[in-house]
Amino acid sequence: MGPGERELREAMVRTSRELVARGLNRGASGNVGVRCGAHMLVTPSGVPASELSESGMVLLAADGRVIGPGRPSSEWRFHRDILAARPELHAVVHVHSPFATTLACLGLEVPPFHYMIAAAGGATIRCAPYALFGTQELSDLVLEALRDRRACLLAQHGMIAAGRDLDHALALCIEVESLCEQYWRARQIAEPRHLSDAQMAEVMEKFRSYGPQAQEGLSG
Repeated sequence: MGPGERELREAMVRTSRELVARGLNRGASGNVGVRCGAHMLVTPSGVPASELSESGMVLLAADGRVIGPGRPSSEWRFHRDILAARPELHAVVHVHSPFATTLACLGLEVPPFHYMIAAAGGATIRCAPYALFGTQELSDLVLEALRDRRACLLAQHGMIAAGRDLDHALALCIEVESLCEQYWRARQIAEPRHLSDAQMAEVMEKFRSYGPQAQEGLSG
C-alpha cells in the first residue's frame, strides 16, 4: 500500500465519521468512495462508522471486481459508474440525511429558491426516481440525475454528492443538506419564489470568477 492509498483510506474513515458527527448518517447507513489510481476504494458493507478502519476500506478494480479482502458497500455500482463517467470527480459521498431524505421521499427536486443551489452545478438539484438499492438500475438513474450536476437526491432513499476530493464532496454534502432544510422550512409557509434561469446563470458565472473553490460551486 503506497502513501497515496494510505492517505485516501485515512480520509475515508475520517469523512465517514464526520458524516455521522454532523447527523448526515447514522450507524452503518450511507457510504463513501474515492478514485485510487486506476482503481477505487469503497467503504465496507454494514460496518458502522465508529468501527471503520483504514485497512477495512475495500479496493475495487475499474470494473467493480474486488481486489483483496473485504466486501464493499452494496452501493459500489454507483460509485464505480460516477467515477467512470465523470473524470473530473474523484470522490463520492452518499448519505441518508434527514432533510434531503425527506424531500426525496416526496419525490421533490430542489428548485432555485436560493442562489447556492448552483453549488450542485446547475439551477436545480434533481431527484432520481426510485430503484432498489445496490442495483444497476439505481446507478443508471443516478447518472442521469447527476448529468451536469455534482449532487442529487434519490427518491425514497437519500442524497449523493461528488467532488474533486473527499473534502469537497463532504462540503457539498453539508451544503445540500442545509439547502434541503431551508427549502423544507420555507415550504411550511409557502412555496418560495424561484430565481429565474437568467438569474441562476449569473450566479454560475459569478462562481467561475471567484477562483478554484468557487469554480467547483462552493462560493458563498
